Amino acid sequence: MNKKLITIAVQSAIFSASTVFALTAFAGEEQILAQVAKPAAESPLNTKASKEVDEKITVTGSRLRRDSFSVATPLAIMSKESIEDTGLGSLSEILVDELPQISESSSNTNTQSNITATGLSTINLRELGSSRTLTLIDGRRVVSNSHSSNSVSLSTIPTGMVQRVEVITGGASAAYGSDAIAGVVNIITQQDKEGFSFKARGGESSEGGAREYTLDLNYGTEFANGRGYMYVSSTFDKQFSLTYEDRKRAQQQESHFYDDDRMCNAMLTEAEPRDGQCMRDINPSDWRSLSDSIAGGVFHEGSGGVGGFWYDGQTLRSDWVEEKYGIDTDQYVQLKVPDEGLNTAIKVDYELTDDILFYAQIQHSLNKSFNNKAPESEDESDKVITFDPVTGEFGEVVMGRISRDNPFVPAEIAAGGGSTIKWDRAFNEVGRIYTDNERNTVRSWAGLQGTAFDGNWDWDLSVGYGRFTQDQLRGNEINTIKASYALDAEYAEDGVTIQCADAQARADGCLPMNLFGEGSITPEVADYIRANPTINTKVEQVTVTGYIAGDLFEMPAGPVASAFGFEWRKDSQEVRTGGGATEGGITFNYVPQYEGEVTVKELFAEAAFPLLKNVTGAKSLSAEVSARIADYSWSGTDLVQSYKTGIVWEVVEGYALRANWARAQRAPSIDDLLSPPAGDYDSYSDICYGTTATSTDAGHDNCRKEPTIAAAILVDGEFDESDTNYSPSVGNENLIEETADTFTVGVSLAPAFAEGLRIAVDYYDIAIKDALSSYSNEDIMRYCYDSSLAWDAKGGSNAFCNDLKRDEDGALIEVMQRNYNVDEISTSGVDIALEYLHDLAQYGRLKFKTDWTHIIDWEKTVQSPDGPETTDYSGYYDNDIYDTQGSASLTWYKDEWRVRWSTKYKGPITVNKNDQDNWLDDMANNTENCSAGSEACITYPEPLQFNELGSYIKHSLSASYTTETTTGAEVRISGGINNIFDNRGDYSLGGRGHFYSGYGSSVGRFFYLGAEVKF
Repeated sequence: MNKKLITIAVQSAIFSASTVFALTAFAGEEQILAQVAKPAAESPLNTKASKEVDEKITVTGSRLRRDSFSVATPLAIMSKESIEDTGLGSLSEILVDELPQISESSSNTNTQSNITATGLSTINLRELGSSRTLTLIDGRRVVSNSHSSNSVSLSTIPTGMVQRVEVITGGASAAYGSDAIAGVVNIITQQDKEGFSFKARGGESSEGGAREYTLDLNYGTEFANGRGYMYVSSTFDKQFSLTYEDRKRAQQQESHFYDDDRMCNAMLTEAEPRDGQCMRDINPSDWRSLSDSIAGGVFHEGSGGVGGFWYDGQTLRSDWVEEKYGIDTDQYVQLKVPDEGLNTAIKVDYELTDDILFYAQIQHSLNKSFNNKAPESEDESDKVITFDPVTGEFGEVVMGRISRDNPFVPAEIAAGGGSTIKWDRAFNEVGRIYTDNERNTVRSWAGLQGTAFDGNWDWDLSVGYGRFTQDQLRGNEINTIKASYALDAEYAEDGVTIQCADAQARADGCLPMNLFGEGSITPEVADYIRANPTINTKVEQVTVTGYIAGDLFEMPAGPVASAFGFEWRKDSQEVRTGGGATEGGITFNYVPQYEGEVTVKELFAEAAFPLLKNVTGAKSLSAEVSARIADYSWSGTDLVQSYKTGIVWEVVEGYALRANWARAQRAPSIDDLLSPPAGDYDSYSDICYGTTATSTDAGHDNCRKEPTIAAAILVDGEFDESDTNYSPSVGNENLIEETADTFTVGVSLAPAFAEGLRIAVDYYDIAIKDALSSYSNEDIMRYCYDSSLAWDAKGGSNAFCNDLKRDEDGALIEVMQRNYNVDEISTSGVDIALEYLHDLAQYGRLKFKTDWTHIIDWEKTVQSPDGPETTDYSGYYDNDIYDTQGSASLTWYKDEWRVRWSTKYKGPITVNKNDQDNWLDDMANNTENCSAGSEACITYPEPLQFNELGSYIKHSLSASYTTETTTGAEVRISGGINNIFDNRGDYSLGGRGHFYSGYGSSVGRFFYLGAEVKF
């Protein structure tokens, strides 16, 4: 018998007898109404027997059935009405706008450069990443929409299928297993809606672009004399692009840098293309940020982009200045990627007997996105990775210089000096690079639910299957191997015909390529060098889940509710590539093929104890505990244990205190563990660059111990090989699970003297140990050559040196990136929620609601060889961590009318921490120079510009009117303005189009109209 399973059984038995503590949630009127209506977890309907047991419900975070004031954790609920009132079309956008604890991970405004994520719509809690936020549907774990993380795209769920969304923050692994470190987002589907409805919605930015429209069809009905229920929903959604031409801000060139010699903010200009000018001396019209990636090519380009030959159309000129004649490559930027999706779902519930219910649901999503980019640009030194599947070895191919004897070379350029010619060119003739993604997602489950032991216990047994596929075509890349052969051209023996110099390449179909002048690459050559790589991903998930829930025994304050269950899950994935992505040698990153799977067996249990009820000093006092133990099929992973305990104390009616502690886990994904090296190029400098026999720079003592570097110093006096940036990413089979301890304590107030007012204040603290992370390229080099670890040659005891690879000349040709359990992440903060409902008598009702989050700290500690290194990232945009965020809304209800004003707030933030630290260092150095009376002293140094963004506030207005036609159909007309005052945030250097998707928006003011018919 499996010893791990014996251990699970024993620990589960011990747990079930434990003394426990619980945390209840603050719930506003809207939330209570939503909770009492239907259960939120797993079971879609109660059986007739269970319907008769009081008004006990199941909410996210627990499988226990209790009254609505005894739920397990702080809980936020977005009802269908609230979702509709926002007027927004995307579920992820709604949650991000309404709940400040939630932030955007992937959307069609921030994934333009991401190879596989374009078109996804994912979110995360507490800025801890989408892989630490578990997204459920009807309380069920469902298949991921990515092979590299366990992330569910919210755009794959039909809009009409959503009845409400429940969000809990804090560790929930004891209830749901891996990934629920930051919390859980649970999407509850329709459970009792009947009739047919059709909804159409459309909108567009006031400045043009970003048009979108949505069509919804829904139908629900009972059948078999009320024993069965069926609901069908289908949504078609289409979002159009937003481009460079649509926004003037995107067309502003800039190349900002801080000049530490002049202590001023500077820009490159046409007048000073090398050193730039202080911004105080120029106008924005003088700013330049141009590229030498022009259609006709630049040859023999001089230092700093000044000097050399270039083609102005078909005219050869010799006065090249990059910041004067170059091209603004930002013109190819898409500020919003277009996509479209068709999502369909059907759910069926049928009471087989009075005590047994059959239920099933199947969802299918088809999503397509198309991302257009600039044509490929290359130069003579650009290199790509190749992979030999026979030997398993990686290699490199360089484009290479053009020989002066090449028949295509004009005489003026050939006379420019040297035997070879440097070049830079855009391959416009091949076409613009594009990424075409098609995603198919199937999620399904079926099960039985019933009652036992005279109806006092509920049970549920189900099986689920999910499958996600992504077929990606990357068009108009360049086959560097073929291009390098095509560049090496010569005259044939007849002295007239131009051919490829390599005989084998000619036999394989090589065509000679002419780079000189616009349109000089013929369509036949463009076809020869073009590469269209493909990536085909498949992710599958099979689950079997069962549990039983009921009262264990009676205590003086009430029954002890409990639940016991199991879950078996198998996750598998595979990645297949083609079109050159498998072997490399093309301008698209090398992507390895691989497959893997993992099986998980879990046992879980929970219990809630009512300790006191209606006594002096305690209207109620309850406690709760839950636990889960998981056995992973990976040999290196031991039993994974998760726990949760909490307590809630309602001192008097309307005043409650609560506290909660949980231990949660995130297991490494298949990709984290098993991915072979995937090609990638990063920007970094070799720590050994500039090493001489006597240099004293950091690490140089150990650099001289490298035989190839020592040899270079003997010959040249200095090691100066630094021309590669290859940094592949690879899985690590030695990873273990992340472990998080989360603590929450709070108070909720519903004072009787202020009817309709509810307030909740919570403090949270999350500490994650063994967080999965990779070291930066610079740190890997530092820990090899300049740390307390002894330097060792590759293959030795220093693991960091083993991740570095040098060629025979000593050049660093590879820095291997792999994940380790090296980081500790800790964050703490305060959440405040307030809701007030006020009756205006004949004038209707008002509801005011606000949610605020303040982050006290958000720290990451990296375990380096020289000890822990801790950095606080709160308040920095490069980590997307705002100190303060909030939302507020005021809604007026009157008969058929609903009008809502909403506000979103984000506090001020620093854009880039490294830039800030470098500027502070510059200021400190200047202060020293001034104190010493140095001539280098700058009397009035400028503050760093563009690195501080002010607070951001967005206001929106929505309204709807509902009426009934003479035929009995209900018609709802709605419309509104999102971002009424067109606030797009401060000008953001480095942001796409000078916008940041999480701070303001390139979309700006957005008008929309909708109509819905129900009958």
